[in-house]
Order: sequence, then C-alpha cells, then structure tokens
Amino acid sequence: MHGQRPDTSPALVRTPCRRPVRGAWRRGRAVAVVASATALVLLGHRGVPNRFGRLGSLVETFLPWTGALVVVLLLCAALRRSAAAAAAAVLSAVVWATTFGGTLVDKRADGGNITVVTHNVREDNPDPAGTARAVAAADADVVALQELNGTATAAYRKAMDGHYAHRSVQGTVGLWSRYPITDSAPLDIAPWPRALRATVRTPHGPVAVYAVHLPSVRLSPAGFGTRARDSAALRLAAALHDEPLPRVVVVGDLNGTVGDRGLSPVTSRLRSAQAESGAGFGFSWPAAHPVARIDEILLRGITPRAAWNLPATGSDHLPVMAALRL
Repeated sequence: MHGQRPDTSPALVRTPCRRPVRGAWRRGRAVAVVASATALVLLGHRGVPNRFGRLGSLVETFLPWTGALVVVLLLCAALRRSAAAAAAAVLSAVVWATTFGGTLVDKRADGGNITVVTHNVREDNPDPAGTARAVAAADADVVALQELNGTATAAYRKAMDGHYAHRSVQGTVGLWSRYPITDSAPLDIAPWPRALRATVRTPHGPVAVYAVHLPSVRLSPAGFGTRARDSAALRLAAALHDEPLPRVVVVGDLNGTVGDRGLSPVTSRLRSAQAESGAGFGFSWPAAHPVARIDEILLRGITPRAAWNLPATGSDHLPVMAALRL
C-alpha cells in the first residue's frame, strides 16, 4: 500500500560488512596457532629441555629450517584469507629474519694470509685418490681429513704428499701442511683415535691446530643420541682450555652444528669462520642435499676473512674452506 513505511525492525536490518571482517579473524586458527608456536620456539629454543631424548639439541640443529615452515604458513594464511593467521605468520617471519637474517648476508672479504680446508672423506669412499686430488686442487695451506681407513689411507697419503711437504696422521685423522708440523700427537677425546693436536709453524707464527672428528649422533625413537659426542666435546674443551698458544684452529666434523647446545663447551670458546665470514648457512651434509653444517673451521686469536664450501667429492660431506688472517 502507498504511504506505508518500510519495516526497519532489527530482524530485517542487515549489516553486510561486519560478518566478513569478523570471519577473517575467526578463520585459520590452526595456522595461527602453529605460526605462534614457531615464533615461540625461535625466541625460546634454549628453553626446550634436553633431559629427555636431547630434544633441545635436535631443535637447535635444524632450527634454520623453520624458515621453510614460515613460508608455508604465510601461504596458508593467504589462501585462508585469515587475518589472525596472517598476523601470526608475519610475526614468525619477522622473528626468523631477526634470528637468521644476518647469516644470509655475504660477509666474505679479501685479506687472508693462510687458507685451511677440512673434509670428512667418508670411510667407504669409492675413489679416495680422486677425492684427495680434488681437495689438493683447492691449494690450501693446511688440510685436515677425517675418516681415513686402513686400506685407503695409503691412497690419500700418495695423492696429498705430492702437494704438501708436511704430514701427520693419527688414527683416522690426518693433517697436511705447506708449513712444518711439530708436536703432533693423538688427542684423547674418544675410545679410539679420531683427533689430533699439532703445531703448524706458519711464516706468521705458530698456530695450534686441532683436527677432530667427534662421535656420530643417531636419531631413533629414543631421541637424539648425542651422549658420546657431547662427552668428546667436553674433553676437547678441556684441551682447548689448557692450550698455551694464543692462536688456535679447530677443524673437522663436529657431528653437530654450532647452534647445538651439546657443543657449547667448544663453540662458546671459539669463532666460526662460516658464521663470521661466510655467505649463507654453508650446509655441508649430506653432500647431495645438505641440510646442516656439521663440518667447521673454528678459531681463537685469528680473524676469519672468508669461508665457503668446495664442490662435492666421493664423500657424503662437502669439503669446507676458509681464508684466515693471522
């Protein structure tokens, strides 16, 4: 009928803008929870307990890979069109960038006066001579090799001795150098010989070189098996504490990353050449698709100038190299 006023009762009045906005904050709650938890782990990973199954060490070993999870969370938030998920995902991205952003910067520079290579050559390497030639081709001043075995050691010696005048092999670890090696002796860190300490007489003064291979770790239903490695790290730390020379290089396969608290007795005393003068994370293992940097060049009283990985050999580890300033 004409003149009749429209019904404006609350039941018929619609507010189309409110529900989508409210829904954007209600959607994607699972994504928001995971993203928030990721940010908390990044911020408080030192609080993850290590008492049961070495969970803290496991988290710290692969902590950089939370970046991949952050990317997935950002995509999920966008697909869900969720404001809550987006806010939490962006927060986790900011925390990750704050934690690891500096690692991605290329910090390599000139100015080194000595170069060092370390390589776990793999005990069952099918081509030890070829691996030795590839390492020697890097033309480093000092080379440390780990996992030398009885049958292949002769092949490594033959190939490396053609490039280096000085050598010391102790158990499964070997050291080759352009400069004289003195005071070389096995280092008692494990039940079998897998480390040595030597003095390398460089033109810039003596350097204490520790070539080490810490015991392996195992991931099993019982947890992250690092007990033997952590015990070896404590013994290595004790030797470093007693080291009289002011300039020290520790090279080798640590079977753990510098972020792993199980290695902190060693890593807290030394500087990582890769962390201070590398580009990116420098993952070295496994060689085909590296996910962690467990091969390190650590320093005391020496300035790292550049660090990088060498091409793959017949080993399951990548060789790593650094230029240092004595």
